[in-house]
Amino acid sequence: MATCLSAQSPLSKILVSELDRNFAALKDKGDPAPYFMGYSVTDSESNVLSASDGAISTQSQNRTRLLDITVRVGSPKFDNYRRVNGQIPRFTVTSTIALEDNPVAIRQAVWLATDRVYRNASQRLIQIKADEKLRAAATDGSDDFSEEAPQVFFQQPPALKFNSTEWAGRLRRLSTEFTKYPGALNSSITLQAQRLTETLVTSEGTRLEHGRLFSRIIITTAGKAADGMDLQTMESFETDDPSRLPKDAEILAAVEKAGKNLQDLLRAPPSDPFVGPAILSGRAAGVFFHEIFGHRIEGHRQKDESEGQTFTKSVGAQILPPFLSVVFDPTLREFQGTMLNGSYLYDDEGVKARRVPIVEGGVLKTFLMSRSPIDGFPNSNGHGRRQPGAEVVSRQSNLFVESSKQVSDKELRQMLIEEVKKQNKPYGLFFDQVTGGYTTTARRGLQAFTVVPLVVYRVYPDGRPDELIRGVSIVGTPLSSFGNILATSDKSEIFNGICGAESGNVPVAAISPALLVSSIEIQRKERSQDQPPYLSRPEAKP
Repeated sequence: MATCLSAQSPLSKILVSELDRNFAALKDKGDPAPYFMGYSVTDSESNVLSASDGAISTQSQNRTRLLDITVRVGSPKFDNYRRVNGQIPRFTVTSTIALEDNPVAIRQAVWLATDRVYRNASQRLIQIKADEKLRAAATDGSDDFSEEAPQVFFQQPPALKFNSTEWAGRLRRLSTEFTKYPGALNSSITLQAQRLTETLVTSEGTRLEHGRLFSRIIITTAGKAADGMDLQTMESFETDDPSRLPKDAEILAAVEKAGKNLQDLLRAPPSDPFVGPAILSGRAAGVFFHEIFGHRIEGHRQKDESEGQTFTKSVGAQILPPFLSVVFDPTLREFQGTMLNGSYLYDDEGVKARRVPIVEGGVLKTFLMSRSPIDGFPNSNGHGRRQPGAEVVSRQSNLFVESSKQVSDKELRQMLIEEVKKQNKPYGLFFDQVTGGYTTTARRGLQAFTVVPLVVYRVYPDGRPDELIRGVSIVGTPLSSFGNILATSDKSEIFNGICGAESGNVPVAAISPALLVSSIEIQRKERSQDQPPYLSRPEAKP
């Protein structure tokens, strides 16, 4: 048991008192009786400012406390959370509770929510036990809940110090830069500053209070090409405290970069379907690995019969080139001075975060685990995650791609040109910036992925300047894609983002060197039939 002797908050004490009362009552009267209960409160304090063309377009300040309740009935071997036909059961009823530590108000809300959750949990257990006799035995007969050591830790995050007046003035000044780019139809600079505090108490004895500060500036600019294709560029900065965000000169440089990239994209030729060699920048490679690899080694997918289970039987087998390793490490808060969005002290089931080597020298070693066991892996490794209102499943954190076959960026580019010549291709591709992607992992349908780049260049082998192209999507299937990686650069880049999946949106990061791949497939993204505006843009005058 990990223990921190800092002061326990009044909220935590109220939750513990009500948990003890309700758990004892249900153990005595409930049929079936619960064997585990947990109360989780997410206290979010946030400020959002957005400016466009020299004016504030959005300004908000908000604070909420969201309550989630877990009730497990039956036993760890077979309980109400057992998946049937791929269904993720949902029991928690997210409730908004008092912002003040008023025992009467909070206990009332917790009591009512507990009653609702228990009724749903007990009804499902009775139903799935009755149906069990009619179903074939599951391939994976592991338990439904793992035994983990209870944790005790109390540490409140620092107060959020945010000067909205000062930032509003700065964003107004910075956003006027967009008026220099006539192709920018919609542009904005958005600042998000948040203080998040997580409180978790369980019937096992876990007592946790922890959290973080998070601040982010997102610069976006969008336009429409002459043929109707919608285009967008984006830049961002992430850190913990708003005071650590960049100075105006650095933000202005990012605005100028986004605006110039958009202007260049509007003039660029559309892409053509193509299969050939390419370099993915570190940020692009991070998203690439997050989508095609990370989701497929989340533990709950190995137990779900509706999933494709790409790597379920591959532990101990080589699944990546031998020079690559993959590690997930939520304990690292920063990398090369940049905050990592997938960091946390404890996961959402109260399991302490830890470094998890998933692939070593190309060989698969384990999976990302929550407290839902799978064959051969009976315990959590601290990757049970969710957003408020969803049920926990195993999710990604900070993904690190490590390589023992590194070359300089200049050498990697030369290797690309040599590969283009070897394959007798007219050009190769360089993926500079991406915005995200998505993947399908279910057994029904194609095991495929899509990564959506923003800035892509054709690289010609005859020495011509690189040519910017637009409207590109990377598509493919995962197993064939891994075998195409030839080498990596010797420096890593960071992609901070938000990942959406079964347990909602959770913050993640991907850190990777640039990748040289022998073959990648692109297709042209769809375009609107609408033309750019008929009217000219208004003059940028007061």
